[in-house]
Amino acid sequence: MALYFLNLMRLAWELSLHNELYEEMAIKFFRHFLQIAKAMTNMAVCGIGLWDVEDGFYYDELSLPRYDGGMERIVLRVRSLVGIIPLLAVETIEPETLRKLPRFAEELSWTLENEPGLASLVSRWHEPGRGDRRLLSLLRGHRMKRLLRRMLDPDEFLSEYGIRSLSKVHEQAPYIFEHQGQQHRIQYTPAESSNRMFGGNSNWRGPIWFPINFLIIESLQKFHHYYGDEFKIEYPTGSGKHLTILEVSDRLSERLTRLFHLNNNNERPIYRHSPRMQHDPKFRDHLLFYEYFHGDSGRGVGASHQTGWTGLVAKLLYPRRPLT
Repeated sequence: MALYFLNLMRLAWELSLHNELYEEMAIKFFRHFLQIAKAMTNMAVCGIGLWDVEDGFYYDELSLPRYDGGMERIVLRVRSLVGIIPLLAVETIEPETLRKLPRFAEELSWTLENEPGLASLVSRWHEPGRGDRRLLSLLRGHRMKRLLRRMLDPDEFLSEYGIRSLSKVHEQAPYIFEHQGQQHRIQYTPAESSNRMFGGNSNWRGPIWFPINFLIIESLQKFHHYYGDEFKIEYPTGSGKHLTILEVSDRLSERLTRLFHLNNNNERPIYRHSPRMQHDPKFRDHLLFYEYFHGDSGRGVGASHQTGWTGLVAKLLYPRRPLT
């Protein structure tokens, strides 16, 4: 939802250049973004936040009513895309944008001066970056590094073909939740679901799901646009090698496009389940856009016509114009 309101805010910016009434809408969406940041830091009922300082990750938290009228807090320590998605809520503000939108700029300044508690929830939006641009993000630099340490770990989320939807640590250590005599289990499942719940769909239990990977890459590009080449992170985790955020986004793009490229064995990872599609010259060059992909081998899984989201690979293959 934080990403949603940042997108609406940006749309309102563009419309404001032609109709100043939209500037008020941009301010409204900015305020909604701040309120979501507040909710994630201090949940209304329990006074808790979603960020786990010890693990360096976002977890879902379940709040259940107790018989005494209070609330029971249960942290669901599942390392999944749920904990990575806050990374997606990021936007940069160029100085010329603030000059063109004086009321919006005034709102930024007023919030900083009059609501420091609210303003402090958002990463560095009041501190100029490269070219005096500003950053709106749920993650500060240190917190972002800790989250990326998990995401870029081959033993957790980083596959040869993108970011898995569930950490591979849950393959040997599934998460088990017990409540009122019932046991619920989440285990790393890299491809088809192990049961027929939700029609056997397993997007969120381990496979590589293209739209979230695409949004992660775009978010990293925005972070680099603000932080620049001086800000580096270890990639992959444990390798001792440090790259800029932009270089990491490029490496993730390469892993995703690797799904479709011919490898050293003259085979495409997406067709590892189909010898005919892999080797028959009448089929092998007609690429299918699978719904999601095996978290380890990269083979295509689910529906094979998902051009609505897996077709995003075309944008990753197209030469990227550098941000200025």
